[in-house]
Amino acid sequence: MVLGTDDACSAGALKVIDIPEGITQHLPATWPGLPLRIDSPGWDPVISGKMIGIAVAFADIGTVDPTGFDGVTAGLRVNANVHAPLLCVTDVFDVASGDLSLPGRVNQ
Repeated sequence: MVLGTDDACSAGALKVIDIPEGITQHLPATWPGLPLRIDSPGWDPVISGKMIGIAVAFADIGTVDPTGFDGVTAGLRVNANVHAPLLCVTDVFDVASGDLSLPGRVNQ
């Protein structure tokens, strides 16, 4: 999933990024109409030591620009309204890089 800051979750807290109303974007077939940037079932990560890998069928989601990512384990708070925001990150347990520096890279 794609995270960003939103003070509606609490000061400086992260949320799952909404796709703004009025924006049309290709969504995976498993999440039709849900306006969130979130992964889909069947995209199973492979964890080996300090490496995390995931194979993504680009035909399902379109082109992904090169970007950084990190692995995080955390709780999610679900709000009643989809744009309230719907999913706020709570209780961060661990960050793979140790400092959320986004060292992972997408290989296309």
